[in-house]
Amino acid sequence: MKLDITALGTFYDMAREGAGLAAGRLTRMTDVDTRVGITKLNFMRGSEIRTEFEDDVPKVGIRVELSGGLEGHSLIIFERDAALSIVQTLVGESDADGFDDMNRSAMTEVGQIMNAGFIDGWADVLGTVIDVSTPEFVEGTTAEPFIGDLKAAPDEGDLALLFQSQIEAVDTEIGFKHYLFPERDSMADILEQHGDPDSRGIEYDKLAGFDEMAQQGAKEVASNITTLTGIETSVKIRRLKFASLEAIPQEIDDEMLVGVAHELDGTPSGYLLFLFDERSAREVVEATVPNPPDDEFGDLGKSAIKELGNIMASGFIDGWANVLDTTIDHSPPQYIHDFGAAVIDPVIIQLGENQDFAFVFDTVIKADDREFDCSIYAIPDEEDLERALNNLDIDRIEDAETKADFPIDEVENS
Repeated sequence: MKLDITALGTFYDMAREGAGLAAGRLTRMTDVDTRVGITKLNFMRGSEIRTEFEDDVPKVGIRVELSGGLEGHSLIIFERDAALSIVQTLVGESDADGFDDMNRSAMTEVGQIMNAGFIDGWADVLGTVIDVSTPEFVEGTTAEPFIGDLKAAPDEGDLALLFQSQIEAVDTEIGFKHYLFPERDSMADILEQHGDPDSRGIEYDKLAGFDEMAQQGAKEVASNITTLTGIETSVKIRRLKFASLEAIPQEIDDEMLVGVAHELDGTPSGYLLFLFDERSAREVVEATVPNPPDDEFGDLGKSAIKELGNIMASGFIDGWANVLDTTIDHSPPQYIHDFGAAVIDPVIIQLGENQDFAFVFDTVIKADDREFDCSIYAIPDEEDLERALNNLDIDRIEDAETKADFPIDEVENS
């Protein structure tokens, strides 16, 4: 199966259109104002999908099977308390303590109408007819009842294309997520129909291989942070996603962030950002500066963050260069201390001169026993990425050296 940027852009438009229709239908049913949140095309392994579900929050979902112009499953998921709030709005006489027959019926109707909104939007964009099965009510706290029996849901180590949309209620705590699990053969057919005939595209298996390289790079970054700071860290959340450039800043936390940005030069070129919340950045400075200053974000603190950024950048991309048999240089670290999306806006503006969408390697590294987060955003130039992946030898991935050439021991002992 080949992934073409034009076709993936069509899928993205399809997801946005469907989310808009679903949000409007939820508003009409509940009289609650809604807005479309973040829409993403995620390439996620089965283990990551299951981790996302298994957050110990009780959930309910409405699931339908699709056939015809698109095959797979569409799944609307509410947190259980949010679903009960909706039921209480629709069924005034219910005490809404649980999902008896009446409440299940009401919630199933909501989910069916919202699923239909998504599906109608997809059918409009794709110019096809999509048939829908009878809706199924699902309840649980793990991934198993929701996706355990779906053919399109990947095994632990397999990479699957997963559509995710989020709709938020305005001024209330009612929100939900939508997942589309397309069948691979059906997706391949649609990609072929909507692709650019002049584009070489990207082989799906090679993208999966490159995703594995990003995973290895993230593990190397976590190891380097542990070595330099003594803070035990590991890769907790990671995914490869395809998104419009304008949507990427929406995912940045609305808080003061500290970090570094690097411009990549080579195959692929692009940008690499490491971002800490202020609390985590202070921990980095305190752990790496012998006599931490009162102002952790003064000259000494900036120097410590930038030095760590250099080492993390080498750890992340050296494996890419080795596997791709190419050279990838990175610029000196540019220190960042700003609020929310402002930290990434300059990158988006630069990339936006030549492209509308991007593949984003999005990773969060967390300390094992402390409040410490490091977010990594690797955003390659799409043409460079396509060229690099077309030349990728999958067999090199497991054998290639992924350790950074950066003299980390010298830094640690200096």
